[in-house]
Amino acid sequence: MIIDTHIHLDNERYKDDLDEVLNRARVAKVKRFIIPGADPTTLERTLEIVDANSDVYFAVGVHPYDMASFNDLDFEKYVGHEKCVAIGECGLDYFRLEGSDEEKLKEKEEQKRVFRAQIELAKKYKKPLIVHIREASRDSKEILLDLGAAQVGGVLHCYNADEELLSLSKEGFYFGIGGVLTFKNAKKLVNVLSKIPKEKLLIETDGPYLTPSPHRGERNEPLYTIFVAQKISELLGIPLHDIKELTTQNALRLFTLR
Repeated sequence: MIIDTHIHLDNERYKDDLDEVLNRARVAKVKRFIIPGADPTTLERTLEIVDANSDVYFAVGVHPYDMASFNDLDFEKYVGHEKCVAIGECGLDYFRLEGSDEEKLKEKEEQKRVFRAQIELAKKYKKPLIVHIREASRDSKEILLDLGAAQVGGVLHCYNADEELLSLSKEGFYFGIGGVLTFKNAKKLVNVLSKIPKEKLLIETDGPYLTPSPHRGERNEPLYTIFVAQKISELLGIPLHDIKELTTQNALRLFTLR
């Protein structure tokens, strides 16, 4: 069995064939799916999907790119749902900062504020975090440690191979590995993979984005977790069956899935 721990099934690109997407994955023994909360405007669609599918779960949160909507999000409305398993995806992303140095600094500070607030919500509701980090490893790690995020733990989604973040495995954090591992230019992640504690490995797609080889250029979907599992198996020299079992148990433990 495989669990896709990060899949944006609420994205418009799945609107016309969602049932087929899920069924293809189920036939391949992908047995659980977690929709991260990124854009609050799609949360109602998320609930429709979750309520219609016993094997789909979700998280509630605000992506750094959508932080302007954070203050309007009614966490209470969603976090009590029986299938809400995490807070996020939240975090820091400095990749698209624009404007003057002063404007960039202001945006960074606002991202930090929203990230801190969501960590506090995770602690309040005793939910693990789904953390998005891009070109912001040092600040992200500092905030996670300063706010005691180890109380709830979580996953570093789409782990970017920054070795500085590996120590977070001792703070209850897991590492989400997706299609990037199969890319030809993913040498850094390939080299770091063996340094991640096996009991902290998770598999994800981040679909519809970051489609693994041999399907690059297509829409990503949960079925393609198998290519990620195969690559992990190949690189670590661990049988594919064992990788599936290992990452499944890790996901069940972190998210307390049924």
